[in-house]
Amino acid sequence: MSKISRRAFVTGGIAAAGVAGLAAGGVLAKRYGLMPPDSGGIWGPGETLTYAAQRLITGHSMAREFPRSMISAKPFANEVEPLGDEFKRHQAAGFADWRMVVDGKVAQPTSFSLADLKQFPASSQITEVVCEEGWSYVAEWIGTPLSAVLKECGVSPQARYVAYYCAQPDWWESIDMADALHPQTLLTYGMNDGELPVSFGGPLRMRVPRQLGYKSLKYITRLTVTDSVNSLGKGFGSGSVEAGYAWYAGI
Repeated sequence: MSKISRRAFVTGGIAAAGVAGLAAGGVLAKRYGLMPPDSGGIWGPGETLTYAAQRLITGHSMAREFPRSMISAKPFANEVEPLGDEFKRHQAAGFADWRMVVDGKVAQPTSFSLADLKQFPASSQITEVVCEEGWSYVAEWIGTPLSAVLKECGVSPQARYVAYYCAQPDWWESIDMADALHPQTLLTYGMNDGELPVSFGGPLRMRVPRQLGYKSLKYITRLTVTDSVNSLGKGFGSGSVEAGYAWYAGI
C-alpha cells in the first residue's frame, strides 16, 4: 500500500458529507489500495469508508486487554451447527490427529498438528469477544501468534490476505495482512488456563480481537495465503459477507 497521511486522506474528501464524500473517499481508497473485498454493491461505499478510515487511524493499534479479575465467570458460547461424524472422531481421540494446512502464496506449504503449534512460543491475552448480536464476554486466550506460523511457512511478498477455513464447510473468513501479522492475532488452543473447549472453538480457533466475534472463526483446519480473494467463495472475502455481514468488522 502506498503511503498516505491521514490529513491527505481527510482533506481529499473523506470527511465531506453525503454521497460526494463517499465518492471522494472511494476514489482515494482505490488509489491507495484500501478497498475491502465487499466494496461493490449498495453498501460498498460505506464499507470502503469504514475500512480505509480505520486502517489509517488504527493501523498499529492494540485491542484492549483486561486484568484477570475481569474474566467473565460465565462466558457465553453461541450455538453452532452439528459438526459431523469426522469431527466427533477427532474429538473422541483427543484431537491427536487434528491438522491445520497452510497453503497458497507460501514458500513451504505445511500441515501442522496441535502438538506442532504448541512448539511455537506461546502467547496469551485477556480480551473481549464482542458479538454483532449484542452480547460479549472477557476471556483469556492462549495460543500461537499467526505471524509466527506465517513466518515459518515463508509468506510471499505479494500476499495481501489470509483466508481461513473450518470444520463447518459453509463458514470461512479472511483478513488482510495488517491483522494477520498483528501480535494479538492468535491461533488459540487454550482458554482460561485450560484447553480450549469445543463449545468455544476447540481444538483450534482464530482469535482476531480487533474485530467483531464472527471473525474469530472456530474449528480451524486450513489457512490459504493469497493476493486476492476474488476467486474464493463468491468473491466477497468471507462466508459472513455472503450471509449479509461486513467483511471488515473492526471495533
